[in-house]
Amino acid sequence: MGPGLDACGRGSGLAEGYSAEVKTEDELRVRYLEEENRGIVVLGINRAYAKNSLSKNLIKLLSKAVDALKSDKKVRTIIVRSEVPGIFCAGADLKERAKMSSSEVGPFVSKIRAMINEIANLPVPTIAAIDGLALGGGLELALACDIRVAASSAKMGLVETKLAIIPGGGGTQRLPRAIGMSLAKELIFSARVLDGQEAKSVGLISHVLEQNQEGDAAYRKALDLAREFLPQGPVAMRVAKLAINQGMEVDLVTGLAIEEACYAQVCDKISLIHCRYTPYLLYKSTKLYIMSRFDSCLLQNHTNGLKLFVSFL
Repeated sequence: MGPGLDACGRGSGLAEGYSAEVKTEDELRVRYLEEENRGIVVLGINRAYAKNSLSKNLIKLLSKAVDALKSDKKVRTIIVRSEVPGIFCAGADLKERAKMSSSEVGPFVSKIRAMINEIANLPVPTIAAIDGLALGGGLELALACDIRVAASSAKMGLVETKLAIIPGGGGTQRLPRAIGMSLAKELIFSARVLDGQEAKSVGLISHVLEQNQEGDAAYRKALDLAREFLPQGPVAMRVAKLAINQGMEVDLVTGLAIEEACYAQVCDKISLIHCRYTPYLLYKSTKLYIMSRFDSCLLQNHTNGLKLFVSFL
């Protein structure tokens, strides 16, 4: 790929301005930015010969990288990008899949889904920088990120119905949550591919940029956004993401209780006195337990009583 940005935002070669590059083979490059960008990590997919398609090996590398990042308290924001010009990710590796037996296909798709879920469950903000083609599992990978930015020339779509299958990496669930049920059905039923401007108009992405000569306009915008996040409180960022993600999965009343519980986590004066409860919602992915109905609950600070129980494991 052409010149990128160094750690201070200056134009330079891709490898400049970074700390020691972590190469788990060349298909995935994990870079920890330095200087004013310290805390930003870039996951660069680099499988040019296969259009960055998701192979068994790439899935393993992504899972390994995500597993390391999720427990690293120094990580503030993660950017997922491609280091291949014109391609973000073309989806599952169909050539590899064609060689699988029928009994192998299910576990393969399950591993893709699990890896994408791991990205969705990362505790810090994640940004997908889409500078090229993002189809099928590639778009599902982007949908797992908190924020998506794309070049106007990028192409995005869940095209699985063309192959007489359906999205299997979370697309049938995350696309409706991103753009609404009716439009998501239309796009999946038709296997329609959108460009960056169209994707922005339907709310699939947050920002659309004209592609630059270097082919990394979306990445540059993602880096700008990540820089905006850096000055904010790190615990607050994680808890805000938790509150939003969990609250969107439940009714408003329960969502407000989740917000209240999460708010309590960033207040020093909250003390748990007593709680007795019946049916509760268990969120394994975030290790957050919050009650949907209460028999009695007393959570006090020095100004008011809060009616919920929360426990981070």
